[in-house]
Amino acid sequence: MKTLILMFHPDIARSKTNSALAAAARTVPGVEVVDMQALYPEGRLDLFSDGAVEAARLLSADRIVLQFPVQWYSSPPLLKAWIDAVMTRMYYVAYEAEGSRLEGTPIMITATAGNVPEAYGPDGQNLLPLADLLNPLRAMAYRCRLPWAEPFLVYRAGKLDETELAEAARNYVETLRNWIDASPGTIAA
Repeated sequence: MKTLILMFHPDIARSKTNSALAAAARTVPGVEVVDMQALYPEGRLDLFSDGAVEAARLLSADRIVLQFPVQWYSSPPLLKAWIDAVMTRMYYVAYEAEGSRLEGTPIMITATAGNVPEAYGPDGQNLLPLADLLNPLRAMAYRCRLPWAEPFLVYRAGKLDETELAEAARNYVETLRNWIDASPGTIAA
């Protein structure tokens, strides 16, 4: 089984948390981590040429993880550009050849946030739970018939000490292994 982690960090060299998570994930058998910013440094993808490459990448995987830092209540711009190019291609331009073949592939979100968990809620600085900020991605997964897994969330990104960072990395590896070992879930509503 191949688990494909597409990492959408605009500056991974400066990220302690996403770098540690990616390094830990690479230790899990069958996991491939792809630095999408390195592939698309300008932040743009062409629907046809890049979309074809990325569709083939997705179709080679048994499971997909989208990993990124939450920035201003959203995902980085490259992830949105990737969705616009790749999912539009797969589900509206080449549905029979690509989109229909991707359906049923489980997807998980790994997101990091710089604030504390208490900041994400009705009484917190950010009003909404972090998981709720991921609802556009959950809707995309539902539309594309990709079974949704519980997101892996890390708070205080960039502020974790070495012990906490190591614990987050261990938890990520355990989460990935459990998800890989589990049978595919149902499509989330």
